[in-house]
Amino acid sequence: MGNKSIKLIFDRFIQISHEQEEKKVSRVYNFSAGPAVLPEEVLKEAADEMLDYKGSGMSVMEMSHRSKVYDNIIKEAEADLRELMNIPDNYKVLFLQGGASQQFAMIPMNLMKNRKAAYIVTGQWAKKAYQEAKIYGEAVEVASSADQTFSYIPDCSDLPIPEDADYVYICENNTIYGTKFKELPNTKGKTLVADVSSCFLSEPVDVTKYGVIYGGVQKNIGPAGVVIVIIREDLITEDTLPGTPTMLKYKIHADNNSLYNTPPAYGIYICGKVFKWIKKMGGLTAMKERNEKKAKILYDFLDESKMFKGTVVKEDRSLMNVPFVTGDEELDEHITSLCNDKGIFINVVDVKDKCDFIFPSVVSRGKLEIGISSSGASPRITTLLAGEIDSILPDNIEEILDYLEKLRPYAKQKISNDVLRARFLSYMAELTYSRRNIPDDEELEKILNKFLNPIETI
Repeated sequence: MGNKSIKLIFDRFIQISHEQEEKKVSRVYNFSAGPAVLPEEVLKEAADEMLDYKGSGMSVMEMSHRSKVYDNIIKEAEADLRELMNIPDNYKVLFLQGGASQQFAMIPMNLMKNRKAAYIVTGQWAKKAYQEAKIYGEAVEVASSADQTFSYIPDCSDLPIPEDADYVYICENNTIYGTKFKELPNTKGKTLVADVSSCFLSEPVDVTKYGVIYGGVQKNIGPAGVVIVIIREDLITEDTLPGTPTMLKYKIHADNNSLYNTPPAYGIYICGKVFKWIKKMGGLTAMKERNEKKAKILYDFLDESKMFKGTVVKEDRSLMNVPFVTGDEELDEHITSLCNDKGIFINVVDVKDKCDFIFPSVVSRGKLEIGISSSGASPRITTLLAGEIDSILPDNIEEILDYLEKLRPYAKQKISNDVLRARFLSYMAELTYSRRNIPDDEELEKILNKFLNPIETI
């Protein structure tokens, strides 16, 4: 197939898109990684129950999570999930809020007894989890695939896992980069923690190989707003890091059967219906077969295509997320022209003039966000720079920022002069950053007095 034929195909694709818009199609083809499409059967059933759930006279959205009706909903959802995944009795199933990103903090807060953990960094979300863990202890990067833009899963058969590590962390399926652990890492006896958000319930899984399995449900299971945590009971203890909020303790949620506070009740209800739908479809074995068939169609096309090519080594390809590029300047030019005519924003990697927007590399540490852009000249350079900047930041940078944020209203209360207050805050920022620690109350008072007393100097 030549470029002329490819262009005709793409032109036809654009035409079909126009026709769908004109017809105002009610259901679209949704290939988003999340929130993802839900089974129509589930949506129709929920719609039928919207005003009156099983004779209760109210919607699930309206009912108390303490009611007998809702108690049956959440218990049935847990029972169905346990059946689907064959979850052993010594594991708790928790329906929580905060999404997968909140687990980046909950995991070290609850599991990092020795203040050390091993992280395998294979994509954006694994990297974010690794960075978050640095706030609470020593997070050790024992393997990474960043050197090849996360296009493969590194060899995890003999990792340099510290003897005193509390756990080994992976993101099992990488949404953005399309890789999947086909074999779990050799943790050398350490607890395995896995973010399975984008492969949750896509295939059978041996739960006993994990200490913690968790995932946001919006990728595969339900609407956004719910995270499911499956955790071995011996990992649920009162021994959490000092300062861990009550709401971020696994034990408080386990002891209260996920009902310590008002849970994302409607989201859990929808998840329960999806569990039943999966059971009806034949369970996780049937799901794996379906996913393999669909993935094969797409990967076979990409492998034979002159228009697109995949970005992941074949042995590490995900069944759930498939990234691909054209790699053809002439074709990119044609697609750019079509998108411009339609008013669609487009980003052409490494070609600044054809970009309506440019993705910077980002260093993220809690409240700190550092964006680095080469204006399209070299995205790889920005990635390398981001890594260097991240390595020189204080491990406690988020703690420092939290302190300085709280210091602002304190300074406003104590120092009425705007100029003097600005000097004080600037001095405190430089002091905490250079020393990599926070002054105690006594030292803070001394510094403040020096600023307030014109005779004394800092």
